[in-house]
Formats: sequence, structure tokens, C-alpha cells
Amino acid sequence: MLRSSLIRASRSSASVIPSSATRQAVRIPRASPAVCLLQQARQAHAISNPTLANIEKRWEDMPPQEQADLWMSLRDRMKVDWKEMTMQEKKAAYYIAFGPHGPRRPPPPDEGRKVFFLSAALIAGSVLVFAFVRLFANPVRPRTMTKEWQEATEEYFKKQGTEPITGYKGMLVQSKPEKEQCGMSQAKEEQVDLR
Repeated sequence: MLRSSLIRASRSSASVIPSSATRQAVRIPRASPAVCLLQQARQAHAISNPTLANIEKRWEDMPPQEQADLWMSLRDRMKVDWKEMTMQEKKAAYYIAFGPHGPRRPPPPDEGRKVFFLSAALIAGSVLVFAFVRLFANPVRPRTMTKEWQEATEEYFKKQGTEPITGYKGMLVQSKPEKEQCGMSQAKEEQVDLR
């Protein structure tokens, strides 16, 4: 139904202006730029001073709809020559566009101190957890960290030809001999198997 009415409307409009010569004669005159600026200046009237008073303090507490309305009226006002704008309007437009509100709000004055103390507390807590775990850890080193084990591993690498291009030079031995290590009992020394 809507489609048929659109088709009828397009056919009737075509019959009103039948030729291109008639269409050129019926042109609507364009307004000059001066007339447009005059109309725009009439539409963008000055915003009252009570509306813009203390906008820096009131902006955050204003409802979003009121903020949008004020910004739209300021935007329309900024389309005219800026010499015609009042100082209050210029200050309000600058504050709304670039002021310290929303994501540009500066941090609270004590935020640095809070971050420092929280970081220090977390570091101290992690040190305490580490010390607690080390307190109950087994003092005996693993058998692969003995000098004998590392020497046997190096011999194995040399036999196998681990580095065929340069030849294995032996860099694994870094521990003291097993008999010199603290906390190793005689029974533990006998259990070390260097297969």
C-alpha cells in the first residue's frame, strides 16, 4: 500500500514539471552568505549569565541532559563570530571542552602516598611468604647439584659428542664436592648414584 502511494506521488510530481526547460525556470534562489550568517546570529542568542555562573563547580553535579543542552547551546553560540560572545560563554566553552573533569580530572592529593604504602605492604607480604617457605624447606641440595654428578654428566656429554662442531669444553661443574657440602650425612653420600 505504501509502495503504490509512493509510485502515484512520483508520477503526479513528474506531471507538474514536464520538461527540463520548465525545471530551470522554477529554480529556488539561494540565500547569500550574509543572509545565512544573519539568520544564524538570530538563532544563536546569548546564554544568560546565571546559567553559566560557577560552571566549573556545577558541571560535575549537573544531570547529563542538562549538560548536553548547555553544550549544544554553547556549540550553536560558538558558530557566530567569537567577538560577539560574552566572556562567560568563552570561559564556559573552554572549561567544558578542556577543563579538569571526567577523564581529565587530576588524581586526589594523597593518591601517591596510598600507592606507595600499598606497594610496600605487598612487597613485605611476599618477603614474609618467601621466608616462611624457606623456613620449612628441606636443607639438603638435590643430588644433581653435587660436583660428582656434574662431572659424570660432563663425561657423558664428551662421550656422546654433544657439540660436534666446536667440541664440548665442559662447563657444568659449578658445585663443591659432595663431602664438603653442609647438611649432608654419611648415609646420604652413599646413596648418591652416578649412573
